[in-house]
Amino acid sequence: MSRVTTRIGLSTASMYPENCAATFATAGRLGYDGVEVMVWTDPVTQEAGAIQKLVDLHELPVLSIHAPTLLLTQRVWGSDPWEKVDRSIDMALTLGAPTVVVHPPFRWQREYAAGFVDGLALREEDTGVQIAVENMFPWRARQREMLAYLPHWDPVDQPYDHVTLDLSHTATAGSDAMAMARALGERLTHIHLADGSGSPRDEHLVPGRGTQPCGELLELLAGNGIDGSIVVEVSTRRLPDEQRELDLTTALAFARLHYAPVGLW
Repeated sequence: MSRVTTRIGLSTASMYPENCAATFATAGRLGYDGVEVMVWTDPVTQEAGAIQKLVDLHELPVLSIHAPTLLLTQRVWGSDPWEKVDRSIDMALTLGAPTVVVHPPFRWQREYAAGFVDGLALREEDTGVQIAVENMFPWRARQREMLAYLPHWDPVDQPYDHVTLDLSHTATAGSDAMAMARALGERLTHIHLADGSGSPRDEHLVPGRGTQPCGELLELLAGNGIDGSIVVEVSTRRLPDEQRELDLTTALAFARLHYAPVGLW
């Protein structure tokens, strides 16, 4: 038996609008264990060779690749969603990252959605990369909910082998994060650590500043073990540099305080 080593990483999304290079520099300076690279319009995030140079320079691994399957990245790496997934997997393999994070298909991507579950399973089997589908939330307008994702924004009842749990998204959806974590069990392999107040807006607050059971969830995972990473994904886009670093330091300290694995697994 060996001890599960869960690393705490910093998402490049947490540094937006700063770039990938700034994320690696900040993660190294603050003491993070690695970086999640969200493939974005920043050209460095689209090139494995450029990312590898940052890995070597800062001696920090890439823990995960976030595929460009967001609404705002529809034009990154073309319009074919499977090409986006496949290129993300190739990048993960090149960089030694064990996980690729994807969003569920949008409702207008019906062909992609129809083959989504089987397509992910085949790619996981062929490559050994964990493709962790992220929980999302219903879109709301004028007090009405819209079905934006297929087969659903909630991954719990879907036959995915690996799931990413985002605690800002649980706040926006009004989901019970603890119930989701318990229901997912070993399928929960990746965490986007953030917080939210329950606003319809996806807030990505520093953990501990919203209503989500961030500490309780980390303590549950520490007791059960998680074969994946915990990645800080908070919004700092309007903050001056000093406040951004303070918030990212606070988020890391929160994660280290509440996630303290015990025993052997």
